[in-house]
Amino acid sequence: MLACVDVDYRDTGAVAACVLFQAWGDSESAAECIEQVAQVETYQPGQFYRRELPCLLSLLARIKEPLETIVIDGYVWLGDETKPGLGAHLFEALGRNVPVVGVAKSRFAGAEAETVCRGSSRRPLYVSAAGMDRQTAARHIQSMHGPYRIPTLLRKVDQLCRRSE
Repeated sequence: MLACVDVDYRDTGAVAACVLFQAWGDSESAAECIEQVAQVETYQPGQFYRRELPCLLSLLARIKEPLETIVIDGYVWLGDETKPGLGAHLFEALGRNVPVVGVAKSRFAGAEAETVCRGSSRRPLYVSAAGMDRQTAARHIQSMHGPYRIPTLLRKVDQLCRRSE
C-alpha cells in the first residue's frame, strides 16, 4: 500500500490526514484516515520536523496495512543527504523501513531535488527521497493520476486535513 500524508495546523492542535492507494496511477483512494492532534510543538525556524513529525507518527500508527512508500508534502533533504528535512526524519523514525518521497511546491535553496512538470503547468514540483533514488521517486510522482500540477491524491490528502474539524 502507498500513502500520501499531510498536516494542517489550527489555532490549537492540528489535523493529520492519510490517503492510502494501491498503485501510483490510481485516481481513487483505497482508504482514508484522519487524526486529530490536540497539541503540537510551537514552530521553530529550521526545526519544522519537530512540529509535524509527531502528528505524522501518531497518524501512521493507526495504519494497519504494510506501507511500500509514504509521500509527504515537503522536502526529504534540505541540502545534500547530510541535512535532513521532515521526510528524512520520518524515514529514520520508521526504522528506515519505508521509503519516503517528498513533493515540494517551491524551491528550497541548496536542496537536491528532481524537478517534475505535470499537466500544462510550467511550474515544477521538487521531488526528493529517502530509501529510494530521486529519479525513481520523480518518475512515480510524474505517473500519479491527474491532469494538473498537483497529483489527484496529493490534492485529496491536502483537502482532507484542511476540511476536517
